[in-house]
Amino acid sequence: MDPWNKAMAHIEQQLAEGAAHRATGEIDITALARTTLTSQYHFRRMFSVLAGMPVSEYIRRRRMTIAASPVLAGEEPLQDIAVRFGYASADAFSRAFRAVHGVGPAQARRSGAVLRSQPRLRFSLSVEGTHPMDYRLQDETAFTLVGRRRRIPLVHHGPNPAMEQFREELGLDALRDISALSSRRPPGVLAVSTDFAEDRADGSTFEFWFAAATDHPRQAGSEYETREVPAHRWLVLSSQSMDTEEIQHLWVKAYGEWFPANPYQPLADPELLATIFDQDGHPDHAELWLAIAPTD
Repeated sequence: MDPWNKAMAHIEQQLAEGAAHRATGEIDITALARTTLTSQYHFRRMFSVLAGMPVSEYIRRRRMTIAASPVLAGEEPLQDIAVRFGYASADAFSRAFRAVHGVGPAQARRSGAVLRSQPRLRFSLSVEGTHPMDYRLQDETAFTLVGRRRRIPLVHHGPNPAMEQFREELGLDALRDISALSSRRPPGVLAVSTDFAEDRADGSTFEFWFAAATDHPRQAGSEYETREVPAHRWLVLSSQSMDTEEIQHLWVKAYGEWFPANPYQPLADPELLATIFDQDGHPDHAELWLAIAPTD
């Protein structure tokens, strides 16, 4: 994880240097991606999954954490502090300060004011006390997703109420119809996630499908939508059970353990979650399918 820690050090350096070296006050995400030997898309996606927040939000929190010191010292005009941290005006800086700390600069200087500090992130790869990670690489030809879709909020931890509501509104009959259209791997009704916001922030929206992978989309009725998926190599990770948090942790395992150790990067294609049943027809575990390609 050394390249990622170098990227975090690069963020700290640029925050310490202030805005003098750049016209917009923004930190170059492309440069951070180059440091980690990834694309900007891969960097944003991996950071969000590992850190639980978009990189832009982390930078904003770190900037305001560092800015709190000169604000509390009260030795500089607020406009000078604002410019040093990349803001065009004291008002813009004050709004950003309040968004992070919950109070404005003037309130922060009062005795007893409570502020929020964002610690510096340090990435590490630890395997102590963890379960073995089962995975396989699966080559699949192109197929069609057939099902129903809805744009819903992203929830990183715990159940997603909008997803559960969507399932209830579809009903068992529709889900059985979709399942009957499944004609290839991954099998059955798939939970499909795609078209995320760039930073995949908690609460941002993405397109969610209940769909089946098929070679025969024409069998579907007019009430169903379709999406073509090109031929790919897929990374397949398996959970140990159907526990919601364990299934959500598959993404953390993929981005925190597998991608850093293997010469592949994720593609901007639908992410597929398949339910695998035991011999008695009961849900046993889940498989996460991520489309991948070799790194350059």
